[in-house]
Amino acid sequence: MIPFSPEEFKDATRQAWNQSASGWNSQTPAVHDWLMAATADMLDAARITTGMRVLDMAAGTGDQTLDIARRIGSGGHVLATDLSEAMLRFARDNARQAGLSQVETRVSDAEDLDVEAASFDAAVCRLGLMFCPDPVQALRQMQHALKPGGHAAVLVFSEPQRNPCIGILMSTALRHAGLPPRDPFQPGGLLSLGKPGLLETCFGQAGFAKVTATRVYAPFQLPSARNYLDFVRASASPILQLLGQLDPQAQEAAWADMEEQLDVFQLPEGWEGPNELLLVHGMRPVG
Repeated sequence: MIPFSPEEFKDATRQAWNQSASGWNSQTPAVHDWLMAATADMLDAARITTGMRVLDMAAGTGDQTLDIARRIGSGGHVLATDLSEAMLRFARDNARQAGLSQVETRVSDAEDLDVEAASFDAAVCRLGLMFCPDPVQALRQMQHALKPGGHAAVLVFSEPQRNPCIGILMSTALRHAGLPPRDPFQPGGLLSLGKPGLLETCFGQAGFAKVTATRVYAPFQLPSARNYLDFVRASASPILQLLGQLDPQAQEAAWADMEEQLDVFQLPEGWEGPNELLLVHGMRPVG
């Protein structure tokens, strides 16, 4: 077995998200609708309010960054960081188009943020921490950036049985790529932090106090499974990485297989893919 290399993994992740940035950005309305309530819960958990300085780690194209910027107002400041320069380019453009000059972007590894200590009132990370090979180190960076008494909140996918659509996508992509099944909790995977109690333990190891965890049901609602797969094909980098090595005909066979399995979630009023997230909150201790 080839030893796991965090740096090689990060390089591959960076390249994949750079390639998927345009597609992900084009799906912003769908992502916003899907995660709107969960994002509001995350910002509430981090106690984000007017005038604050906020760190948005692994911000992607910045959908939630704009929500933060609107909440803190023109007197606040939000720093959006991400491993992918292409993703942040869209985040910067989206903020400018929205007239939100309080948004700053910075290409940065979550495990090595290089931000001033104790310089933020709050910090968040929406569906990004699970891609970190060392999530505890990323949380230590987040904690280091917070002022004493500052709050952090993170959203990740919960365990596999609560997120069957992701399981279908991953298992089908692996099978068509001729690869063996993967441990869903292996570092850097979509479900890697979903094991009950794991993320709370990581928060504690990173030095956070008053750690709490809440389950958030976040179904993906679209007209059909095909619409969901259109979203995945445009934006879901981990799946595209697996299928990218196949010829076009083999790729289409994989997508057709996924669609047939995902049709099980079709309801009379539309398609509803089950998703459950974990919202974990912690505070940097005072003194």
